[in-house]
Amino acid sequence: MKHISLFAALLGLTAACGSKQQMPEASNEYAVVTLAATDAELNTTYPATIKGVQDIEIRPKIAGHIMKVLVDEGDFVKAGQPLFTIDAVQYEAAVKQAQAQVNVIKANIATQQLTVNNKKQLLEANIVSRYDYDIAVNSLESLKAQLAQAEASLVSARNNLSYCTVTSPANGVVGSIPFRVGSLVSSAQAEPLTTVSNISNVYVYFSMTEKQLLGLTRTSGGIDEAVKAMPEVQLTLADGSTYATPGHITAVSGVIDPTTGAVQMRATFDNAAKELRSGGTGNIVIPTKASGAILVPQNATFEIQDKRFVYVVNKDNTVASREITVMVQNDGQNFVVTDGLKAGERIVVEGVNQLKNGAKITPITPAQSAKNREKAKADLKAGKLPGEK
Repeated sequence: MKHISLFAALLGLTAACGSKQQMPEASNEYAVVTLAATDAELNTTYPATIKGVQDIEIRPKIAGHIMKVLVDEGDFVKAGQPLFTIDAVQYEAAVKQAQAQVNVIKANIATQQLTVNNKKQLLEANIVSRYDYDIAVNSLESLKAQLAQAEASLVSARNNLSYCTVTSPANGVVGSIPFRVGSLVSSAQAEPLTTVSNISNVYVYFSMTEKQLLGLTRTSGGIDEAVKAMPEVQLTLADGSTYATPGHITAVSGVIDPTTGAVQMRATFDNAAKELRSGGTGNIVIPTKASGAILVPQNATFEIQDKRFVYVVNKDNTVASREITVMVQNDGQNFVVTDGLKAGERIVVEGVNQLKNGAKITPITPAQSAKNREKAKADLKAGKLPGEK
């Protein structure tokens, strides 16, 4: 029994040694680049929505049935152009009634004026008392007040009649038309008759994070100065094409959305060819140019408590973390370093999450690192273990 146990122990030790020989040693190679100053031109992209400078909901001011629809969806209309007509019969009758009331009161005033004139002559001849004369004058004033009220009613009736023709308040393009001939409409309904969008210029809305906005503000010395200093922006459309005419950022919202932590910004584009339509989507592209800039790949950096760091490679190939400051604008792949690094220094550009301060590495180029990865993939495909020859 004792011999069996000894044999088992020797067999286990042998297997362990064999297994240890097959275990690959952890690689100490890391891709490293030497920094150089360069002229950087980065494009930062933000999802955006397109709106006309005026998106006006067309609503009826009166109730009635639609008699005519004078435009079609997508038509370009001018300010004052008729869009719909509403049944005017009852409103024409209201105008006639209000006009008749005005005429009656005017006739009564004329009659009462004769009475006042007569009372005045009789008063001067001491035939009637001052009381009788004053009563006549007061009746005349009452009729004049009634006339003013009747004339106001007539104006209101004429306005209501004019509202039977619904016109466009601005130049623009007609949106969808949910109501057709025969539909009963009113000013209380939730859905508008249509929407007219003034798209001679368009507003393109996009959002920046609060952090990005603070970076711009501090760099430029205030929101207004930041907006003035921003370059022309481009608009990438839904089909991937770039809109021919560049735009300008013209406004920044004064309120940060508490749910998203983002602030809305607005760029204005000329739309003389009417290519852009309200409700469309795209991407705002903001270019950033920097002369003599230090560019670092984003995956070469890491964040700790909102501060960004890289690993700098010393002369003895040990690494040390260093805080850097980067520009707010970036292209999603690289950062422009404004402080913390200088040309000629070396940094680790891959696997930074595996490193610690003071670790010693074997520097290789990114090309060598890529070649090693390709070899590892090929070995894996061939069934070889890592490190196996």
